[in-house]
Amino acid sequence: MNKILASFVMATLTTSAFAQSNTNSPYSQFGLGDLTDQSVSFNKGMNGVGLAMRRGNEVNPMNPASYSAIDSLTMLFDAGLSGQITNYNENGTKLNGKSGGFDYVVGLFRAFKNVGVSFGVLPYSNIGYKYYSTETLNDVQTAVSTTNEGNGGLHQLFIGTGIRPIKPLSIGVNLSYLWGEYNRSVASSSSSSINALTKQYSADISSYKLDFGAQLELPVSKNDNFTLAATWTPGHSLKADPEMIITNTNSSISKADADTFKIANGLSIPTAFGFGLAYNHAQNLRVGADLQIQKWGSIDYPEYTNGTYALKSGLLKDSYRFNLGAEWTPRPLGRKFLQRVRYRAGVGMATPYYYINGKEGPKEISASLGFGIPIMNGYNARSILSISGQFVHRSADNMIKENMFRLNIGFTFNERWFAKWKVE
Repeated sequence: MNKILASFVMATLTTSAFAQSNTNSPYSQFGLGDLTDQSVSFNKGMNGVGLAMRRGNEVNPMNPASYSAIDSLTMLFDAGLSGQITNYNENGTKLNGKSGGFDYVVGLFRAFKNVGVSFGVLPYSNIGYKYYSTETLNDVQTAVSTTNEGNGGLHQLFIGTGIRPIKPLSIGVNLSYLWGEYNRSVASSSSSSINALTKQYSADISSYKLDFGAQLELPVSKNDNFTLAATWTPGHSLKADPEMIITNTNSSISKADADTFKIANGLSIPTAFGFGLAYNHAQNLRVGADLQIQKWGSIDYPEYTNGTYALKSGLLKDSYRFNLGAEWTPRPLGRKFLQRVRYRAGVGMATPYYYINGKEGPKEISASLGFGIPIMNGYNARSILSISGQFVHRSADNMIKENMFRLNIGFTFNERWFAKWKVE
C-alpha cells in the first residue's frame, strides 16, 4: 500500500441499488471488501449500537430477538440511503473521494402475540476502488505503471422472526440469501517493454447466512430496566469458486496469452459473536454498548504466489468492534416539537480483519451524532425521519490514512395498518 497516493486517481462510481459500490477505499481490495453492519436508521445515529435495543416501533435486524417487541397493530417499513466524502492522506499527499447510494430497506409486522416477523435487504460488503501507482527500477531506469481496480459487493435478502416464550426472554433468527460478486484487476506495463501483464480476480457468490439472537429484559423499577443480548452467526463455506486469469499481451504483434486458475469452494464467512447491554428509562433515555467478534483468523483465503493460485492461511485475522451509544428524548409526548425529537450520539472502535504485506491493516475509530424527527400526519406522529452524521478515521503505520464523513438519512414508516375501523 506504500506510495499508492503518489498518483492516486479515483474511479467514477456508478451507484446501484443497495449500494453495491458504496465505497471508494483502496482497502476494499482485501478479503470480501469493506464489511458493513446490519444497522438501520436509529442505530446509525448511535454509531451502530443495537444488539440489546428493543422497542415496538423500530425494526432492528442487528438482533432478531428484538422483533418480538413489535406493537400489536403496527406495520413498520424502514429505508435508508447514505453519502460519504473521504480524505486520503499518504505522506502529505491528499486526495478526496465521494460515494453514496441506497443502503437498505426492511419491514416488520406482528404475526401473533409475542411473535414478530421481519424481512428486507441489507448490504454485507462493498468493493469499489481505482488507483494508479508508478515505480522506477533504479538499476535500469525503467518506469513500471500499475493500475488497481475493483468493484462489487455482497448483499443479504432476509426473513426473520423473533418470539418471546417467557416474559423476560426473547429469541430470534434471521435466514438470509447471500449473493453478489466481485471483480478485481491488477494491470502492469513497463516503459521499456511492449508486454503488459494483467491479473483478474473474480467470484460469483450465491449462498446463505444465519443469524441467531437472544435478549433478556431485567426490570429494575417501573420505568427502568436493563437488557442483556447475545448473537451468533455460524461460519461456513460459500460454495463459490474464485477465479484468476493472468493475461500477457504483446502490443507489437497484438497477441495475448492467458492462463486461468480456479479454486473450488475457496470463499467462506466466519463464525461471529455479539454481546450487548442496554439501559432504558421509560421512553426518555436509552444507553447501549456492543461488542462484536468475527473469527476470520481461522479462514484460509485465495492468494497467487510462485505461479500457484491456492488457499493460504495467515492472510486474515480475527476482528473486534466495540460501540457505545445513547438516545435521549426530552418528552416523547410533549407539546413542543424539540421535546419530541430523539437526540442520538455514539462512539466506537474496530480492528481490521486482514493483513497487508504481513502487517495488520488499519484500525478504525468513529463517532456519530444524529436525531429522529417525528413526522405528523392526520392521525399521529409515529413515523420518524432519522438524520445522522458519522466521522470515521482509519490508519496504520506507513499506510494510507482515511478520514471519512458519512451522512445517513432514513425514514421509518409506522402506521396502524391492522386496526379495525368502527362506523357508528
